[in-house]
Amino acid sequence: MSAPLYQVKAEFFKTLAHPARIRVLELLAEREHSVSEMLPEVGIEPAHLSQQLAVLRKMNLVVTRKEGSTVFYSLVSPQVAELLAVARRILTEVLTSQAGLLRDLRASTGAKQ
Repeated sequence: MSAPLYQVKAEFFKTLAHPARIRVLELLAEREHSVSEMLPEVGIEPAHLSQQLAVLRKMNLVVTRKEGSTVFYSLVSPQVAELLAVARRILTEVLTSQAGLLRDLRASTGAKQ
């Protein structure tokens, strides 16, 4: 029997729940990259980056192609980049709202002093 969709979605979002994996996906949203190109941008050890890429491959979010001895990674679908863009818009709205609440709180605290 297959897992309920909500459980599969939870596993999907768990896969995304790592800063290095998010950074890798952001880079790949721009264009394909080799591991050596990603290393300085992601800022983790090569072995750790390989582990994170393996997780993304296992979840079918990235694909590879080999050119000589160089392995290039790319997104399996442009929808992954769209998901990252939507997440950015949601966070922008949430943080903007929180900033407004903070301003209101500061203004009301200053008025009561």
